Amino acid sequence: MSGSTMQKRMLDAMRPSALGDEPVRWQQRKSAQTRLKMLEAAVDCLVSGGYAGLTTAQVAERAAVSRGAMHHHFATRIDLVAAVVDHIFYQRIRLFLDDYLGTVAQRSDVELIDLATEAHWRSVQTREYAAYVELAVAARTDPELNAAFEPAARRYDEVWTAEMIESFPQWRDQWHAMKLGSDFAIAVHSGLLLHRPVFGQERIDMVLQLSMQAIRALYKA
Repeated sequence: MSGSTMQKRMLDAMRPSALGDEPVRWQQRKSAQTRLKMLEAAVDCLVSGGYAGLTTAQVAERAAVSRGAMHHHFATRIDLVAAVVDHIFYQRIRLFLDDYLGTVAQRSDVELIDLATEAHWRSVQTREYAAYVELAVAARTDPELNAAFEPAARRYDEVWTAEMIESFPQWRDQWHAMKLGSDFAIAVHSGLLLHRPVFGQERIDMVLQLSMQAIRALYKA
């Protein structure tokens, strides 16, 4: 299974429906670029001000667009929120694949599971993951946000799981171990990220080494 095939399939599965087909006309391209600029500004708002800072007014100001343009693309705050949720999950998987597949091409002598685990740790330190954390925390107590966030999170997990089965047939007989290893890495990495200010780099490195050993042991069992 080629990396490009895997990448295309996963991105197609997570592609926000609002993106539609590639714009053809100049006006359509301009509109799509404006929408993307707004969504990227929304990610910045989440990172800098949390979910409370994600407002149409703040996004319009940060994106340097008019209130009218903002209203044209996102009539209400929840319309904006729903689009941002889809955008963040799409960008998370895109950035991970770019990193992972690029590393695979350069380090063919390293086990794929090691490369995937290292790439995932790098991915949780991105701006997009920081925005994801803000949404995940806020969704716990905001039903309106959760109505958009939880289905997107489940779809992300389903796409991730299905692709592991499809792209790594040599591990299908060890499917449960592979999924457990992936879940373990996700849990450890997200926990380390939240505790990084307290743990410090030395303790984080020790936990990362221990978790890598545990994940390798799962696949060798």
